[in-house]
Amino acid sequence: MRLRNLNTFVKVARLGSFHAAAQQLHATQPAISARIHALEEELGAQLFIRDKSGTRLSSRGTQLLPYAEKLLAISQEMKQQITDENPQKGTLRIGITDTLAHLYLSPLLQNWQQQHPLMSFELISDVTLTLTRQLQAHELDLALMVAGHSDLPELVTEPLCSYPQHWVATPQRLAENPVSSVAELGQSPILSFPRDTRPWDYLQQLFRPLEEMPVFHTCSSVANLLTLTLEGAGMALLPEPVIRSHLQQGRLVEFSPGPQPPELAFCACWRLDDDRILPQLLAQSGREIIVSTP
Repeated sequence: MRLRNLNTFVKVARLGSFHAAAQQLHATQPAISARIHALEEELGAQLFIRDKSGTRLSSRGTQLLPYAEKLLAISQEMKQQITDENPQKGTLRIGITDTLAHLYLSPLLQNWQQQHPLMSFELISDVTLTLTRQLQAHELDLALMVAGHSDLPELVTEPLCSYPQHWVATPQRLAENPVSSVAELGQSPILSFPRDTRPWDYLQQLFRPLEEMPVFHTCSSVANLLTLTLEGAGMALLPEPVIRSHLQQGRLVEFSPGPQPPELAFCACWRLDDDRILPQLLAQSGREIIVSTP
């Protein structure tokens, strides 16, 4: 669909005249008619009704108008972002789940600063359920968070990345409490993310068949969960990038109680009614940074 034809459609709709639209667009009236005809052919619908009283939108044209205006606005903003010598100013509120903040916050912010040097970024780290509610309440412009909690019609969701999760403990704790089953794992304290998170929900399902649930110690900070695990406070299920170097150094040991834990997937999310292109651009660059960071 050509933007020129959409722009012509909007001009005719606003001015109520093919002739007036031709004058504003510096085109001939036959050229304007040809553009509208091409758009009608592409959409398979009549967009204008022309009679003795003048030119007016058809029901399909009335339906199309707000979408056409939105597409043209996004196109104009995109061009300004790419070509405008005056960088965009303002504040963007970005929520980020703690695991992504722990792994990527610095390279993400550095990249966004380079792309938009006059923008201020308010960065908020919280659990996904809270970030989703803040998006819905217009308290955030963009959220990078765990996937699966944001299947709401008013939000746009795009995948970011996903990571395997591994059960880990210190060599000493694992030597004292060998684990080869879920029942044996349930005899040790479990370090976990808080309630109403994807990892917490998985652990509840995992241990539900046991007669008695294990003791849980929860924390919203992945850095603190990692520290507690390294100090032998319990056994933890953590994303692979968080524990990679500690496994390589032998400070933590991976073990399997049986079932393979699901991967932890993350997504970028923003409001459908947000006409700005900036949240989408930051989400796209964020995905590139995360994928390219070792």
